[in-house]
Amino acid sequence: MILDKIKNNHSIIDAIGDTPLIHLHKMFLDSKINFYGKLEAANPSGSLKDRTSAFILQNALEEGKIRPGDTVIESSSGNMALGLAQACLYLKLKLIVVVDPHINKHTEKLLLAYGAKIEYVTKPSKKGGFLAARLDKVQELLKAIPNSFWTNQYGNPDNPLAHHKTIEEIMIALEGDVDYIFVSASTCGTLMGYADYILENNLKTKLIAVDAKGSVLFGGEAKKRLIPGHGAAVPSQFLRKERIYDYLAVSDLDCIEGCWSLLKSEGILCGGSTGGVVTAIKNYIAKIDDSSNCVFLLCDKGERYLDTIYNPDWIQVNFPDYKSIENSEIGW
Repeated sequence: MILDKIKNNHSIIDAIGDTPLIHLHKMFLDSKINFYGKLEAANPSGSLKDRTSAFILQNALEEGKIRPGDTVIESSSGNMALGLAQACLYLKLKLIVVVDPHINKHTEKLLLAYGAKIEYVTKPSKKGGFLAARLDKVQELLKAIPNSFWTNQYGNPDNPLAHHKTIEEIMIALEGDVDYIFVSASTCGTLMGYADYILENNLKTKLIAVDAKGSVLFGGEAKKRLIPGHGAAVPSQFLRKERIYDYLAVSDLDCIEGCWSLLKSEGILCGGSTGGVVTAIKNYIAKIDDSSNCVFLLCDKGERYLDTIYNPDWIQVNFPDYKSIENSEIGW
């Protein structure tokens, strides 16, 4: 029976992971390279951060660091917050999310629907910008609220550990024959989870990090960025540059162009960090041998960016010198 092949999930938490790996044929039509997208947007709350959220919370519960009824606190630009909101609701934990003015309005509405409490930071720190200000607020809340717990996606070792399973799923699907994996960098939890797995298993896979221009992760000064979900204004606690084969930096406009190219060529609607990776691959493709197998993450759902990335009026306002993306060619 067909039903026998369907995974029986006992909870919404069990539905996290085992996401599809999609062979992408149309994105780079002139290339002989094999491209695969890991559809992390298929996770229950819509992003790869479902894995991080559930893994950290379940381990904290098992280790007695939190109990049902306690308060979880996190700073997040969006996807981690949503992953936590869903998991906390199911696990009977309270959640406070610290956000800044860059929060996506759609994400904000989803958080409120899940029952999360939102704390707003309105002024950036002189050093570290809004991220540093959010982290300061987290510490303030931890001191003020009894039985509170910081999931700390920025420094909790369970963050990279959560993504060992993701890369394991990729390796199983392609029987270990993976030449390149491109990963967007922010906390660097996903990136270093992959890097550690590659090292521990002595794999041939080359890991390429994709950072945002205006991020400090790979050096340089923090600058204003419009596209959330990648890059950082403070250094990562996880990043080990010697374990990364190479890295590229992409602009906000690169992210937008990559999103539209992915949508028009493959019919996949994803968020800004995924678009950045698509453009990074375009810029790196000349260095990749024909017939190589390249994987990247389709990190999150694009519906949250309908008012920005997928809104031509918003693009025109923020990038007035850019031609109308609606009329651009499909793919590259």
